[in-house]
Parts: sequence; C-alpha cells; structure tokens
Amino acid sequence: MLRKKRKKLKIYLFRHGQTYYNKNGIFTGWKHSRLTSKGINDAKKVAQKLKNKKFQIAFYTRLPRSMKTLKYVLKYHLECKKLIKDDRMIERGYGILEGTSHEDFIKKIGKKAYDLRIQGDAIENLSLKKRKKIEKFLGEKEYHAIHRGYDVKVPKGESFADVEKRVKKFIEYLKKFMKKEEVNVAISAHGNSIRLFRKIMENASKKETIKWVIPYDDYYEYSLDV
Repeated sequence: MLRKKRKKLKIYLFRHGQTYYNKNGIFTGWKHSRLTSKGINDAKKVAQKLKNKKFQIAFYTRLPRSMKTLKYVLKYHLECKKLIKDDRMIERGYGILEGTSHEDFIKKIGKKAYDLRIQGDAIENLSLKKRKKIEKFLGEKEYHAIHRGYDVKVPKGESFADVEKRVKKFIEYLKKFMKKEEVNVAISAHGNSIRLFRKIMENASKKETIKWVIPYDDYYEYSLDV
C-alpha cells in the first residue's frame, strides 16, 4: 500500500510598516497611527520579497496599519481569495502608557514617577540607545531587576505572558485550520505578537525572545507538515 506523500504548508508572517508613532518614539499599542513614507516603502519591500510565494488565506488585525500593509502585499496575490480578521495577533496593549512618548517615559522613570515593578517592563519597547540611558541613571542592578518582568502588565494593558497566551491559542487554531483547508497563509501582524509567535514556533527562551528586534521590511516563514 502506497503511503500518501506528506505536504508542506507555509506560513508567511510579517510586521506592518513603520508608523508615525514608531518614528516619533511613542507607545502605540492598540492606538491607531498611520504609516510613514518609510512605512509604505517597508510594506512594498515585504510585498516584493513575497511576490513569488503563494498563499490562499491572509490574516490581519483590527488596527488599520495591519490591513494597510497587507494591501501592498496582496497586489501580487490574486490567488488569495479570503481575508480573516483575528485580533489574537494584535499588538501588545500598553494600557495607560499608550500615546506617551518614550522620552517622557524615561524622564518619569528618572524622577521615580512610575512604579517600576509595574511599568518597568515597557522598557522592552524602547530602542537599545534609550534602554542604555535608563540603565545609566538607574544603575545596572536596579535596571536588570525591572527589565525582565515577563509576567508584569502595565495598568489597563498586557504583559508578554498575556500576549503569549492569546498568540498560542491563535497558533493552535491556525494549524487545525491550515490542515483542514490545505492552504498556505500570510499574516500581517505587529512587533510583539510576532515576537511571541516566533517564541512558540521556534521553541525559544524568554531571555532570547525579549532581545529580538522585529523588522518592518522582512518576513518569517514557517512550514507545517500535513
């Protein structure tokens, strides 16, 4: 009896292009911010890189930057017949910090105006240069004590652990969906949802996950055997 040949299905995962909040160093989270001219070019670069790939289903979130980026990609994919909105891949919610500039956040940390046991985990959203600035005036010991709050959430926001839980549920659903429909998929997502998607799919550690920089102009590819 001949065995059925196993088929490899593909997942193409990418981040939205740079937004004005990203450019100006503002905690975005679930707030809306338009793509910059660079962000549009980022989306076009992803579209070019995915031009010769094939997928039949595409996922996006309720945040306009997700769909805006996806539209540039879809120009080359007439084979994609269905779009699905799924907010399990939405950006990490930064709660009361959303709309706050990174510079203002840093100043308030310096003045000890924030409870660093809670808001300190938001340091992960800053550039390396800004993280070093905080470390310098807090001291290395205190900085590292607050710089690993994986399970700590900003008030009215989410922790990395919260994001991981919902992304994990999405991945479980996605695998069943792809196997049933036998389709390749594209996912237009966000920096931190992609970070946790990678952690799960690549079986990475928390320490490694936190260090990743998720690019605006590239994509990740995963295979699924069916």
